[in-house]
Amino acid sequence: MDTLTEPPATAIRYESTRFRSAGYWLATAAVAAEMGVGGIWDIARLPFVRDLVTHLGYPSYFLVLLGTWKVLGAAALIVPRRPLLKEWAYAGAFFAYTGAIVSHLTTGYALAEVGLLAVLTVLTVLTVLSWALRPPSRRTSGRAAPLTPRHHTG
Repeated sequence: MDTLTEPPATAIRYESTRFRSAGYWLATAAVAAEMGVGGIWDIARLPFVRDLVTHLGYPSYFLVLLGTWKVLGAAALIVPRRPLLKEWAYAGAFFAYTGAIVSHLTTGYALAEVGLLAVLTVLTVLTVLSWALRPPSRRTSGRAAPLTPRHHTG
């Protein structure tokens, strides 16, 4: 005879929580790794990064500023607690990736840049995914607006 040790709803919720946690950490690790490594490359002004930024019309000193913020943002996403700091890091990553996409599209890009644009798009999606899947301990304490309209009794 088969007996369940947990009610089915509890088992399903547990699986959902495991997949949510795994998705969160995979997306967060990818974004934090790119921000950390990319930030170091920016700060070091590696020739291929410097040439790309110059091609887009930005001065090379912009890389040091952007790289510093990327490294700090990567650290903010990984360290525990500090939910408000994480919100800023998510916003910064989103703005950096979408800004890079727009910069490439508006300056006239070569066919060889399509791969880079695809990577930037994936990183944008992973940033949003990491933000959406983050556990309650990594969220700000403010409550979001309810999804269902409230009925007012007048």
